[in-house]
Amino acid sequence: TLIPPAPPPRPMPASRLTALSYALNIALGAVLLYAAFSASSHRSVASSLSVRKVAPQVGSARVARLACRRPSLAAFAEAGEYPHSKENPVRIGTRGSPLALAQAHETKRRLEEAFPHLRDGGVSINVISTEGDERLDIALAEIGGKGLFTKELDVQLLLNKVDICVHSMKDVPTYLPEGTILPCNLPREDTRDVFISNKAKSLADLPPGSVVGSASLRRQSQILAKYPELKVVNFRGNVQTRLKKLGDGVVDATMLALAGLKRMDMEEHATQIIEQDEMLPAISQGAIGIQCRTNDQASLDYLAALNHPETKTCVDCERAFLAALDGNCRTPIAGQAKIIDGKLHFRGLIARPDGTDLFEVVREGSPEDAEKIGREAGEFLLPNVDETFFIVPGNEVKLEAPTK
Repeated sequence: TLIPPAPPPRPMPASRLTALSYALNIALGAVLLYAAFSASSHRSVASSLSVRKVAPQVGSARVARLACRRPSLAAFAEAGEYPHSKENPVRIGTRGSPLALAQAHETKRRLEEAFPHLRDGGVSINVISTEGDERLDIALAEIGGKGLFTKELDVQLLLNKVDICVHSMKDVPTYLPEGTILPCNLPREDTRDVFISNKAKSLADLPPGSVVGSASLRRQSQILAKYPELKVVNFRGNVQTRLKKLGDGVVDATMLALAGLKRMDMEEHATQIIEQDEMLPAISQGAIGIQCRTNDQASLDYLAALNHPETKTCVDCERAFLAALDGNCRTPIAGQAKIIDGKLHFRGLIARPDGTDLFEVVREGSPEDAEKIGREAGEFLLPNVDETFFIVPGNEVKLEAPTK
């Protein structure tokens, strides 16, 4: 008996072909991502901290990023479960100074208030030591500036050792490592500086030759511009360390950010609160910023709920001003943006470290144009800066002038 031939195979519907192709692309992307991450784990810290100055990648790398993107909180809520709990907490990365820990605990409290499922152990705090915390005997201008307080946190974030990092925004460089984003600013604290002394009630009351301790070139330049008869020396350490040195007579006076004293309930140490007309604050002073990985949708959702839009707008304006001048802790630059009656007002300055030259700029406009306002204010000041402008007196470090 002859066996009839099998019927020809039915063609696969186009919809199934499309679905299969998409699934294969996703799988391929995931494999590529795993291989890239494995290779990157053997690279040096320096190579892993490339900054985002180039356009986003496309093609297979983009597919890989999408394939590993965490689901949103809404998706978890629909499924009746959340990605974080006491067994798998949201991991906060922070420096170990008392002020940094106070800011981390404020972030933890806000997360728990906004997301009840994070209460009872759903958020942990992980202390990370940074080079800036360890090398207190050297001025920041001599050892690299702002990045010394954030570099180690960036590494832990990129290695998925923590989920978010909490920063004092004034310590954050204008360029972030590729693969990270800073989408959140908490409500801003008072941005003014304070004068602290056991010998005088204000800077104006200090006798000639008095020694003021400060690690900030911004403060140094503005002090010497108005009081050239005073002497300003490098004075680093956390708030408690500086107050102890002051009490021991190492210096006659010092200056600190009022925001830090308030966050630690130490305002009683302030001898005088200095108004901004006399001392313009640092870029982003008083603002807390929270950073996460760009592909971590759950963390992005958490931070979106915590973000304070007005603070974010003002900080973005100030950082655009700083970026236009290519500034950091090695450059005496100050700036402050405020939103008053629906309009953004910005004032910025740049100075020589010895206070002999100081240039200011004032701009205002719509809050929607915050970054443009800051950038154009910085570009306005650039012609006043030459290659010698940022030479720090008293040492041999010649600082690079900003480029147009």
